[in-house]
Amino acid sequence: MSDHPGAEPNIQPETESGIPLEPFYVERPDGAPPPGAYPYTRGIREEGYRSRLWTMRQYAGFGSAEQTNQRFHYLLRAGQSGLSVAFDLPTQMGYDSDDPIAHGEVGKVGVAIDSIDDMELLMRGVPQDRVTTSMTINAPAAVLLLLYELTAERKGMAATTLGGTIQNDILKEYAARGTYIFPPRPSMRLVTDTFAYCAQRLPRWNTISISGYHIREAGATAPQEIAFTLSNGVAYVQAAIDAGLEVEDFAPRLSFFFNVSNDFFEEIAKFRAARALWAEVMHDRFGATGERSLQLRFHAQTSGATLTAQQPLNNVVRVSLQALAAVCGGAQSLHTNSYDEALALPSEQAAEIALRTQQVIGHETGAATVTDPLGGAYLVEALTHDLMDESRALMNRVEEQGGAVAAIEAGFYQQQIQESAYRHQRLVESGERVIVGVNRFTETSQPAVPILHLDASLEATQIERLAAMRAARSAAAVNRALDALRAGAEGTDNLLPLMRSALEAKATVGEVCGALREIFGVYRPAVTV
Repeated sequence: MSDHPGAEPNIQPETESGIPLEPFYVERPDGAPPPGAYPYTRGIREEGYRSRLWTMRQYAGFGSAEQTNQRFHYLLRAGQSGLSVAFDLPTQMGYDSDDPIAHGEVGKVGVAIDSIDDMELLMRGVPQDRVTTSMTINAPAAVLLLLYELTAERKGMAATTLGGTIQNDILKEYAARGTYIFPPRPSMRLVTDTFAYCAQRLPRWNTISISGYHIREAGATAPQEIAFTLSNGVAYVQAAIDAGLEVEDFAPRLSFFFNVSNDFFEEIAKFRAARALWAEVMHDRFGATGERSLQLRFHAQTSGATLTAQQPLNNVVRVSLQALAAVCGGAQSLHTNSYDEALALPSEQAAEIALRTQQVIGHETGAATVTDPLGGAYLVEALTHDLMDESRALMNRVEEQGGAVAAIEAGFYQQQIQESAYRHQRLVESGERVIVGVNRFTETSQPAVPILHLDASLEATQIERLAAMRAARSAAAVNRALDALRAGAEGTDNLLPLMRSALEAKATVGEVCGALREIFGVYRPAVTV
């Protein structure tokens, strides 16, 4: 992510009063390594945000591809510097909009994408070779990436020019989020096949965004978020090496995705601790030496779980402080939640305020002027070391169980997260943990917040378009491509070229995922009480 262009920084190396500022500060010459030096506790770049701000990447997606495309263009005009796509639940689960299981969910929590035609509508007028795009998609991540690549090629853009990220982090789905399709081990094959494919065809693409965000949203603590996220990262790196890839060929394109919660100083320390621990793991365990292979680059998103439906305008304050913590912690890109998200999908006005929050922090507060501005503070340094110690100990427990896949299969992650979520809820219900407007200071004169409503006819329109596409394509060509994909899934060859051929013949997302379901099966979680 660090090589993606951010907003123009326009940073003056002095305070508003004219006091000159150094790029970063140290207490003494023999102190901790400076920003840009191993183990990158203080940041991956010495100059921080002075040469460019973080990528302001607002998460957007709802209804049809046309509606979401309009929102993308609105956000780009408002100064957003990168796109981030939210997909609806059927797409995330690998089902087409006309599948009976999709009824009532089409376009509800994100945009419905069934085929290359939908992706072309979604990206209409978007300069894919100049704007980086992040896609929050996991089980069918390779499918959506291939549709994105094919769409750009139809515009005459080379795949080598495309920059962006697919989340592609299937392990956290089993532990915290739930939008899985296949069992863990064939899912890991799809991840490593994507690493290899992108190393050859999309060298600027971040092939995975290893996500702690949803782990934290499910109730994990900060040390658990770090430990389980990095342990998942270890599993992906090991799987890629076991598949015959060289660490220096794929590690530079790994990226991470973290939550930003309400404890301002702990969150800053969390990002510092995660960077140092990842550098330690990559160096000591995997023998990585390349600078980018050692660096933890991350996207941050303010915490949806902290947003309240009660007194929703208070969420503007929560999001602002969380965003400031992400900046002080050195995020490479950032999404700020909209204040109305506890009520509905973000309205246009709420999305604009969320983006303006980032722009105010970047251009008006001075927070972007100095790298690691709270480095050296007694509290932040102590928290950084404490978080490293707790997270390292928890990572060791994961290793003792055979690594992340085995620990997830045994329910270890899930149990740890559930216990933390239960403790938090007990504290809220007892009033020991104050949530303003929820369990204290509940009287309000805040106005009602207008919310976004989706057209009820959207699902029928999407199904009609899908039927028309199927009628116009060559069914024989689609069937041949899907048969080849099934045969490939029974073997060991990289599946992405076979998936690409099927999608180019206008196979749908649901048909491609359905072919793989026939071979890989479907994951059924164990029921625990």
